[in-house]
Amino acid sequence: MSPAEADPPRASWHAWFNRRIAICVFLGFTSGLPLFILLSLLQAWLRTEGVSLKDIGLFALIQFPYTWKFVWAPLIDRYRLPGLARLGRRRGWMLATQVVVMALVVTLGTRDPKGELGAIAWLCATLAFFSASLDIVIDAFRRELLPDAELGLGTAVYVNAYKLAGLVPGSLSLILADHLPWNVVFDVTAAFMLPGIVLVFFIAEPVTPGGPPRSLRDAVVLPFREFVTRDGWSQALTILAFIFLFKLGDSMATALSTAFYLDLGFSKTEVGLIAKNVGLWSSVAGGLIGGVWLVRLGIDRGLWIFGVLQLVAIFGFAWLARAGPDRVVLAFAIGFEAFASVGLGTAAFTAFIARTTDPRFTATQFALFTSLAVVPRTFANAGAGYLVSGVGWFDFFLICGVLGLPGLLLLPKVAPWRRGARAARR
Repeated sequence: MSPAEADPPRASWHAWFNRRIAICVFLGFTSGLPLFILLSLLQAWLRTEGVSLKDIGLFALIQFPYTWKFVWAPLIDRYRLPGLARLGRRRGWMLATQVVVMALVVTLGTRDPKGELGAIAWLCATLAFFSASLDIVIDAFRRELLPDAELGLGTAVYVNAYKLAGLVPGSLSLILADHLPWNVVFDVTAAFMLPGIVLVFFIAEPVTPGGPPRSLRDAVVLPFREFVTRDGWSQALTILAFIFLFKLGDSMATALSTAFYLDLGFSKTEVGLIAKNVGLWSSVAGGLIGGVWLVRLGIDRGLWIFGVLQLVAIFGFAWLARAGPDRVVLAFAIGFEAFASVGLGTAAFTAFIARTTDPRFTATQFALFTSLAVVPRTFANAGAGYLVSGVGWFDFFLICGVLGLPGLLLLPKVAPWRRGARAARR
């Protein structure tokens, strides 16, 4: 059965409580922690040490490896690491990348932003590279670990653990920074990589059908050839278009969300309390509920239902734009978008990407698909401000809603409702 075929029979209740799902919790937390160190802790550290906003803004360029990780994914698919071969291909890379990430975070804390900003930039770029590499191997391991029946729930658990990892550098580390030197803060933050490192020694190496690619050329060429020849060029391009478009409208709608709330007249405290609390826990609830529903619905029907709810959530911001600084409407708009899009929609979308990969080429295909999925975020962040300046907030969100339609219109081609219905009845 090819990855693009129907969802498997509905999983039993045992799929909710097993070792594989528990492993996904650790994998998600381990994968998310380095990214949030770069997004949250780094900013706070540099600003506290007097680095200008202009220089801090340039640090956004260090996220480049996350967009291009598919370029070196074939190396991770093909080779075992010398000295760690006994751990296997996936576990060897997982251990090495985590150890390097942990060491780089500790090293960051020993630098002085006032006199070593260039060195810090290179350290952060290197950290982003190894963090993206860790994502490659964890995504591949997770796809090979989970049977198709558990992809929805396992992915939802993974994504939620990924988001919860942000509480360490985005909350705990900042609190500690008020009482401890920065080098100690970085040491404590780095220590949260230890559970993932220890996990490597307690999990089994997954079995890949046919084994790893026989050569680097096969690792580069075969994943793309398999994807294109699976159902033909037309279907391959349709799937890529869907991956690009499914989150486009939502990405643009949330690109300037904080500026939108402040423009409406909400205080920074209101935005902080409501956005951080309502948004985070609504997304966690949506992810968990979405994972459970995907066990029952199947990935295909989940994309339809959650995709429609994701689209509706965009219009919640349009309602807020008309309502003005109403805290109840703010909480509803943020909570519903986080629940429907960040929670439900992301769970189904990530499970779809996992299912679309061929088990023989998980690292390369998964890296390619996830890299493509983040491209709309770049376009949204770049063009949203110009669009708002021209049409205003209300019309901006209506346009975002329209941009959310093309992805849904591709669902009959990539995730037929009847196929999902047949799978759910089994």
